[in-house]
Amino acid sequence: MDRTPVWIESDRNRVSGVEMTGREDFRHRLYKGGRPNRLARVLNRVTAWLHSAGVRPKRWVTLEVRGRRSGRVVKFPLVMADYEGECYLVSMLGNEVNWVHNVRASGGEAVLHHGRRDSVHLTEVEPSERAPILRRYLACAPGARTHVPIDPSAALEAFAEIALQVPVFRVTTASRP
Repeated sequence: MDRTPVWIESDRNRVSGVEMTGREDFRHRLYKGGRPNRLARVLNRVTAWLHSAGVRPKRWVTLEVRGRRSGRVVKFPLVMADYEGECYLVSMLGNEVNWVHNVRASGGEAVLHHGRRDSVHLTEVEPSERAPILRRYLACAPGARTHVPIDPSAALEAFAEIALQVPVFRVTTASRP
């Protein structure tokens, strides 16, 4: 399939520097403006339940973190990337998403579900160290390619340019932050 490079800017954000397929366009519309629409929220709940139950591959997890305003536990499905023996969570929608704000407000304390509950500590990775992790994340999470504004096969320098916009958290057990 020929995918001619173009920047799509109409009512959508620039995406990957390539024209989107129908599936990618659908995924992008689920998070128009960086926020999930009603259908995306329902799909996220179902996906979170599946990830928690351990139905999918091990890298598909559900993050549980206490809401910074409500105090309620909020669940969100994520893909965990592995790089050089460590595990990482990446925000495909950037800095301005609730789970990122909640993790920062909680001091990194959270729970990951995949068949069982694991208390974890999430430590934000410095932007200068994010490039290779972001590249690995796009290899692990093809659904995120629609939202991360770079081609997955780009050079590490290109990933370094967007590192400030895409938060990355290192996952460690809660006992050793």
